[in-house]
Amino acid sequence: MGIERPDQVILKAENLSKRFAVKSPSLFGRATSEVLAVDNVSLQLKAGETLALVGESGCGKSTLAKIFATLLKSDSGIISFGKTVIGNAGSQELRDVRKKLQLVFQDPFASLNPRLSIRDILTEPLKIHGSLPREDFHKAAVDVLAAVGLEASDLLKYPHQFSGGQRQRIAIARALISNPELIIADEPLSALDVSVQSQIINLLMRLKQDRNLTYLIISHNLPVVSHMADRVAVMYLGAVVESGPVESIFTSPQHPYTRLLLSSAPKLSAKKRSDRRSQSKEKPLGHLEKTGCPFHERCPKPQEICRNNRPNLENVRGITYDHTVACHFPDND
Repeated sequence: MGIERPDQVILKAENLSKRFAVKSPSLFGRATSEVLAVDNVSLQLKAGETLALVGESGCGKSTLAKIFATLLKSDSGIISFGKTVIGNAGSQELRDVRKKLQLVFQDPFASLNPRLSIRDILTEPLKIHGSLPREDFHKAAVDVLAAVGLEASDLLKYPHQFSGGQRQRIAIARALISNPELIIADEPLSALDVSVQSQIINLLMRLKQDRNLTYLIISHNLPVVSHMADRVAVMYLGAVVESGPVESIFTSPQHPYTRLLLSSAPKLSAKKRSDRRSQSKEKPLGHLEKTGCPFHERCPKPQEICRNNRPNLENVRGITYDHTVACHFPDND
């Protein structure tokens, strides 16, 4: 997976945070606490690469993706898409960003309007963004369907007439028709049968090559991440606790949470399964930060400094220049 424009940063986040109020189950439903869904996240995505966000459910991956896609507004921090600072952008600049940044959602059936034909679903982005003259809509829809392996005759059908894998192809086609630079794919395989997941993986990788795309992929499927991604960012309780090249993360994980995630993949060894159970006691996710490392209550070897001082995300010595970890005692044992 070569990066054709390695020096161009297409998406940059600096110190992003997002909180949500938690309502009491009482009669009046007043907000009594807050959840810190995204906690001071900084990362960047270079043009032509694939960055994967991984972590348990509730760790903030999807919230972060929605902030990048301008579906949610962060409480603090800066997002830049190319040369555009999104927080300072006017309506036309935001429209240009949304044209170049498209989403593929987890459930293709829920993300496609059942009352619209495939032709209307695909041409709607062209109408919104004014990308093409109306006389060119039909050809654009036919071409993008062909790119995802469907036929021109499918334009007159409706979403319920397709299988799950075909619907995901249609969702990908809808994202492609605006000729985006970046596609954010939020668990694009998890709603699909295992038998078709590999087909969608191959399709995404081919489209990336053919169309010079950049991907931000959210996934629980670590084998898929290892196959598709160039870099990985591991999230826990809204924060990035480790990031780096995919080979480095998978072969030399430095954070105990990253090692826990990797050990959670099915293995034949009974000992590995036993070790995994002993370390996998869940902590309630998302409430406001406490003193110290957010993982120290689940860490197998917490020290006093871990309970009292929060570690910064810093480069790991002796591994690779862009492998970073937020841990006082990183190692790969």
